[in-house]
Amino acid sequence: MITLKKLGTLPERSRNRKCARLFHQAAVDCQRGLNPDRVYLTGLCTLVIQDHSLELGDGIQQSCRLFLRDLPTLSSAECAFRCDDLSHLLFSQLGEDRADWDFVERASGALDFAQRAVCPHTVVIDRVRSPFNIGSLFRTADSFGVDQILLVQPATYPRHPRAQRTARGCVDTVPWEELSIESLRARIAGRAVFALELGGKDIGDFVFPEDGVVVVGSEELGVSPELLALADASLGRVSIPLAGTKGSLNVSVAAGILLHTWFSYPNVR
Repeated sequence: MITLKKLGTLPERSRNRKCARLFHQAAVDCQRGLNPDRVYLTGLCTLVIQDHSLELGDGIQQSCRLFLRDLPTLSSAECAFRCDDLSHLLFSQLGEDRADWDFVERASGALDFAQRAVCPHTVVIDRVRSPFNIGSLFRTADSFGVDQILLVQPATYPRHPRAQRTARGCVDTVPWEELSIESLRARIAGRAVFALELGGKDIGDFVFPEDGVVVVGSEELGVSPELLALADASLGRVSIPLAGTKGSLNVSVAAGILLHTWFSYPNVR
């Protein structure tokens, strides 16, 4: 960790950016159960307060003063939230945002595939293009017992860096395979198939199978005609009722709602 003396020699913007990151790291350390370094945090606050390039009043400097006032009696958990607030305020003051992958998960360590509760639920990802959505689908599938993911070619590679950042290791816990439409037809032949698509049966009334395949379509085009035909010849389509103006949900959000409903359905687990 950089010393306070060294930190004080940095140019103003570099110093403030570094302080924002150090406050964030302090928050993470406190959340993990480490005792806050109150002397170091006092020094960070003092550097921010003494910086004349920042606004006074209700901004970051006033927040630092309040933090210094309360610091001696704060628990580690309370300190974590206060440090994270200061990090956010300082980044905002600098006109910068933290990237999604800068945020640290509460859980840590390698993921253990053996700990997963797995159901005979297969997810077909039909040409979803966004690496973020691919990663999010894998993470959701890991959480709700999906036994495998089949990606229709051409597919976005699940090990794309942005997909892996979003998946948080779940690309390695949920088995997956990339298949052509023809190979996919053979793979799921004889199984119950349904599609997550607009204009289908209300998810609250849909009878989920104990063993089955759900098809999730692309962000822009939805489920392809070939796979819609397979679904319509089996269990059909399921939809999520909405009350907003947009009329649709992000594909990973919609899939999350469906997979949780399926996982929680009576006699499924």
